[in-house]
Amino acid sequence: MKNWIGIPLGDVTGVGPEVTLKAIVAEASADETKYLLLGDEAGTRHLLHSLKLDLPLEKFSGYHAAGKLFIANLSAEPLPEKLPAGSPLAANLAVAALREGGQRGQRGELDAIVTAPVNKESIIRAGHQFVGQTEFLSELAGTKRTAMMLLGTDERGRWLRVALATVHISIKSVPAKLTAEKITLAIELAAQACRDLGLPRAKIAVAGLNPHAGEGGEFGDEEITTIGPVVQALQKRGFDVAGPLSGDTVFHYALKGEFDAVVAMYHDQGLAPLKAVAFDSGINWTLGLPFIRTSPDHGTAYDIAGKGIANPGSMIAAIRLAKQLAKNRSAQKIIV
Repeated sequence: MKNWIGIPLGDVTGVGPEVTLKAIVAEASADETKYLLLGDEAGTRHLLHSLKLDLPLEKFSGYHAAGKLFIANLSAEPLPEKLPAGSPLAANLAVAALREGGQRGQRGELDAIVTAPVNKESIIRAGHQFVGQTEFLSELAGTKRTAMMLLGTDERGRWLRVALATVHISIKSVPAKLTAEKITLAIELAAQACRDLGLPRAKIAVAGLNPHAGEGGEFGDEEITTIGPVVQALQKRGFDVAGPLSGDTVFHYALKGEFDAVVAMYHDQGLAPLKAVAFDSGINWTLGLPFIRTSPDHGTAYDIAGKGIANPGSMIAAIRLAKQLAKNRSAQKIIV
């Protein structure tokens, strides 16, 4: 391992910089990891001081520098002290930081990147074509074989891991865009994720699209025409996969440990149960990228930004997962 985690600071008018600094302070003594922040240096220093966090912030000069916390300044000029929520200046900086983090990850300079929250609407208003961080990084890396996995634990320490077959599209367009190729990819990447996590098995549950998985075609036939054939084909290839299973029960069984991951057919089908059990500790992990990327599973939270009360739990979990994945990947390379 290189012991470097890169963190694009996201929308500086949201809680991203705050939860990032709080999380790094919480993790700083855990190991030898160094953290490279990507964003606005002046604003980050001011925030570190206002939060009364005791951790020196060094200007980044190279990967051999001594220290723990560094920042690469991406602001040509210091940002105004009080930017309105969703400011175009903040949106432009968030995109620049995300691009910089992805490029450093692509070049192999970092063990992983952990991206702080951005606001899609403000980025689009600022003139960027932007669907989401997952899609942005996938395009930067030149790959379309990626999927989003959300994971987290409940209060009893039980994990729920959910990969999505479709992501940021409208509900009415899901049936038309839910292809065998997308379902296959989500299952394959979910199984690989289990191996990357070092789990003893990779037992995958596949949710149906319709209520009760269509009741044998009584209301919807996607389970019969698309989802079921994919599951059967992957079973023949040796995957430990079951489905299509009713979406109203499959997450219950996964939380009980009967499955290691669930493949959901659309965004809210997977995220609603995940956030119900791990709202403050959920993690977004982009599967299929050539570099490790995780993120806290929450948004910019403009309503509480600047108040010093943001919960860093999800960012802490995202950093810990990134370090775990990097360690596992490094160990696998040594074995090979």
